[in-house]
Amino acid sequence: MRTFTWPIALLLAGLLFQTVAFAVLNTVVPLWMEQSDAATWEAGLVGAFFFLGNLAGTLMAGGVIRKTGFKGSYQYACMLCAASTLLLLAFPGALAWSGLRLLTGISCALVWVVVESALLMAGTLQTRGILLASYMVVYYLGTVLGQLLLGWFPSDMSLVVTEVCLLSAASMVPLMFARLESDSAGALSSVHVEARTLLKRRSVFLGVVGCVISGVVLGTIYCLMPLFLKHQGMDHSSVGYWMALLIAAAILGQWPMGRLADKYGRAFAMKCQSLLVVAACAGLVLKGGLMAPSLIALGLAGFSLYPVAMAWGCEEASRDELVTMNQLLLLSYSIGTLAGPSLTSFLMQRYSDNWMPMVIALVALSFMPVLMLGGGHGRRKLSR
Repeated sequence: MRTFTWPIALLLAGLLFQTVAFAVLNTVVPLWMEQSDAATWEAGLVGAFFFLGNLAGTLMAGGVIRKTGFKGSYQYACMLCAASTLLLLAFPGALAWSGLRLLTGISCALVWVVVESALLMAGTLQTRGILLASYMVVYYLGTVLGQLLLGWFPSDMSLVVTEVCLLSAASMVPLMFARLESDSAGALSSVHVEARTLLKRRSVFLGVVGCVISGVVLGTIYCLMPLFLKHQGMDHSSVGYWMALLIAAAILGQWPMGRLADKYGRAFAMKCQSLLVVAACAGLVLKGGLMAPSLIALGLAGFSLYPVAMAWGCEEASRDELVTMNQLLLLSYSIGTLAGPSLTSFLMQRYSDNWMPMVIALVALSFMPVLMLGGGHGRRKLSR
């Protein structure tokens, strides 16, 4: 069985366009608010509503997919992104933008659930790791391209809105030619009922814990790493260089970590990732000439925790449970992304910037006892 089929390739191609659109918006909306002399708390409110939309979209996704299938849900998500972005021109102000960013966050989460669930359903135990790694490569590549797009073109609001709408439209085109197996055959019950049942399985519990931890790690990196670097005396261009190095390492680490998990088991892979994250954070605290290798190690290990944890959580899920399982894992990840930066920013402000890598290290290290409890689970013998 081929790992990458034509429908999967088309799905990832569409995802690339839509991820570029999301990346452009996530960067440029705070800049627009700063230009309009909005208060810092207003910019924070608008950003918080986007993440609130992620949570809402994750919870809504199962019902939407059950009614419209993967393709229909994906098309609706793209149209919602384009519409909510277009309305930014018509309704200025923090309150209106908060509502519109909430809608964009819902569309973003719906895209994630559709793509991840479709890949999980298309793959097998032997191929899910590499498929999810490929998904993350496309996601991070789209994020980088979104930043480059802002550098290539002016950040004029009407021009950027037009670009995002065109990218959302382009994202819909590849899926018009793809046949995706939707979940319509299996009736999805309530997310809360399914979650209680699924969490009784050890692999699901470990996958959920892994997604929470990866959310804390990545949420802290995304929100606070630029601030940590800036406080080391770097200018904006230097911060951009180091962040680019971090994301480049994240892209390069996806396939090797995915293959490692598929070959030797999720437990072994996540133990290696956790220890590498701890070592990278120790290098960031010690500083000196360890900045580059530490950021590379953090990118390789920290950014690949989520796809490995997701593949682990879905190991024992039947095909009609995959969408609900994916919702549960993405919800766990989202909770981590909200909790990590909130706690870490408080510790950084109250005590020291070194708490940023220290929190990441402590969270990664706390996963080790959980992994030990998992014993030999994680499908070490996948070749059977």
